[in-house]
Amino acid sequence: MTSSFSNLSLAEPLARAVAEMGYETMTPIQEQAIPVVLSGQDVMGAAQTGTGKTAAFSLPLLQRMLKHENASTSPARHPVRALVLLPTRELADQVAQQIKLYAKYTNLRSTVVFGGIDMKPQTLELKKGVEVLVATPGRLLDHIEAKNAVLNQVEYVVLDEADRMLDIGFLPDLQRILSYLPKQRTTLLFSATFSPEIKRLASSYLQNPITIEVARPNETASTVEQHFYSVSDDDKRRALKQIVKQRGITQAFVFVNSKLGCARLARSLERDGLRTTALHGDKSQDERLKALASFKAGEVDLLVCTDVAARGLDIKDVPAVFNFDIPFNAEDYVHRIGRTGRAGASGLAVSFASGGNDARLVADIEKLIKKKIELEPVEFEEDRPRGRINDGRRHWREEGEAGDSRDVLDQPRERSSSLSGSDARRGGGGRPHRAPSAPRDPFFDKPYEPGQPDTTPAWEAAAKAAPARGISSNIKSKRKVAALFKSAEPS
Repeated sequence: MTSSFSNLSLAEPLARAVAEMGYETMTPIQEQAIPVVLSGQDVMGAAQTGTGKTAAFSLPLLQRMLKHENASTSPARHPVRALVLLPTRELADQVAQQIKLYAKYTNLRSTVVFGGIDMKPQTLELKKGVEVLVATPGRLLDHIEAKNAVLNQVEYVVLDEADRMLDIGFLPDLQRILSYLPKQRTTLLFSATFSPEIKRLASSYLQNPITIEVARPNETASTVEQHFYSVSDDDKRRALKQIVKQRGITQAFVFVNSKLGCARLARSLERDGLRTTALHGDKSQDERLKALASFKAGEVDLLVCTDVAARGLDIKDVPAVFNFDIPFNAEDYVHRIGRTGRAGASGLAVSFASGGNDARLVADIEKLIKKKIELEPVEFEEDRPRGRINDGRRHWREEGEAGDSRDVLDQPRERSSSLSGSDARRGGGGRPHRAPSAPRDPFFDKPYEPGQPDTTPAWEAAAKAAPARGISSNIKSKRKVAALFKSAEPS
């Protein structure tokens, strides 16, 4: 078994396309899967994300379909013979582009259908006839019901990122789609993680599959440097900016758990001066494709996204991934950090845990990847004293001053002369800023003078001087109270 594409027995059109794309050495999943698929057997392939699964199933399928190749313009001569199902629109679009590149020197046609955009252009492509159809399950069912896609001549089915399709509830759709296909077919199932549900699905729809595992299931790439930091929710954004600055990171994925949190974080980082774009399920497909294109072109530094971008996206040379939120599913952690350190390159994965529920999520990740996770503290640069040095005593003195200068803490303090804690964190280090004091009122400089003794009000003295009018001395008279209004004179 060879590990070189040049020695692989591919047809000349495919070999020329592969050489043009710069492929030389096969990855482990390609080396093991391509010969098995060429032999026509069902396959269950488990490999880390980013190891070339697309080429592992696309090249042998195109090789086997070359016997149906023809230059006819009739749609009837180009029925769907290979169906590739994927969980997200971005992944479907990416795989379709790769297949087009592999088949560019052949007469095999391919297209992609997914939701979020108008069905009419997709319908026109399907009516022309295609041999390879790449699709997301929901939109494919729409075309099947509209009789735009006929699948009764499908010979090969590929379920890529199958565990993700099950996670987001595609199992009923998958079962409906597979019911439209011929029973005699070759089925290939690829995923980075294998759960019990995946194995049940494989036992139902695959016939004596060959299992290929090029790495321990759920294992993270050894080229990715992983760090977990203990940070409060309020300090996560500050920690992210500091690590980006310290490490000199030029591009990174920033994963969050919710669409709303994704949009808010992207706006906040944009206000902080970072070139940022957001990618989540509430955006239109056109906006999602534009966000990906701008990130690939290097026009933005940070792609803030939900798990819609966690699976299969192949963007080369992304140096870092940030888990702004710890993922709810431990398997998603493996996929998220698989966006960096691809094809043997080194990468950085940083996760922020804020305690509470995050502690349980981190424990789930630890159990899944079978590695001990240590939470590291974050020391913020702006919290350190700036421009001051310790002279060996408990006091600090101004940097650059003589050793016998007055200690900063020994100087007289004035109100409003020192910065508050929040102001100090915003860069209030160095020599304390002394705000000009307001002019003092001379009244407060006078010595204390006791007031005059209380005197009886005139109205009360007059009341006491009035005759008793024959009332017994044993009866206590009512206390007189000053009237607010004059009583009306008797008429």
